[in-house]
Amino acid sequence: MTDFSAARASMVESQIRTSDVTDLDILGAFRHTAREAFVPTARKALSYADCQVETDEGRTMLSPRDLSKMIQAVEIEPQDVVLDVACGRGYSTAILAQLADTVVGLETDEAAVARATELLVEADISNAAVVQGDLKSGAAEHGPFDVIFVGAALPRVHRPWFSQLANGGRLVCIIQIGPVGRVTVFTKSGDAVGETVAFDTSAPYLPGFEAEPAFVF
Repeated sequence: MTDFSAARASMVESQIRTSDVTDLDILGAFRHTAREAFVPTARKALSYADCQVETDEGRTMLSPRDLSKMIQAVEIEPQDVVLDVACGRGYSTAILAQLADTVVGLETDEAAVARATELLVEADISNAAVVQGDLKSGAAEHGPFDVIFVGAALPRVHRPWFSQLANGGRLVCIIQIGPVGRVTVFTKSGDAVGETVAFDTSAPYLPGFEAEPAFVF
């Protein structure tokens, strides 16, 4: 039988800390969150592997290295309200909830919302809620948000998300055209939005967010 506690400790030390993730609160959140609880039974053995894990149709858990580096790049503060777009089974929501004041997970269908909610309750996460809605529309009724987190690849950021950021708010996602993406942090200042590239990686596109094929002449 797999010793998940030992595997979790090894993940933090060998995959996260060695990737220049130095924030002690982030390291603590990964140490205290049972990643295996959010992975489908058939893929439990991959819970702490250095790889992405497909959970449900159209949803993939990022590798521990990529997820932790994205979270560090967006600089979450204890008072922040966070929107977790396409939260899947809620693992990223559980991590974010240990760093922020409130987290709203967004999913597209009732079954996904119910599953993520149940897993978050089992993980004893009390400052997060998962709501149903259109991903591209965001969750304006629960904003404005200090941070919007999108743990997947997109060809571009949808404008409604920017309108739901508070002044000084940050949005992080993987902007990807082709095989390589860039984790990019967008920061809102008044009516302007600046951007900074944090690191390179790649991930599956969210369904409905795929890059449009280019014409070839």
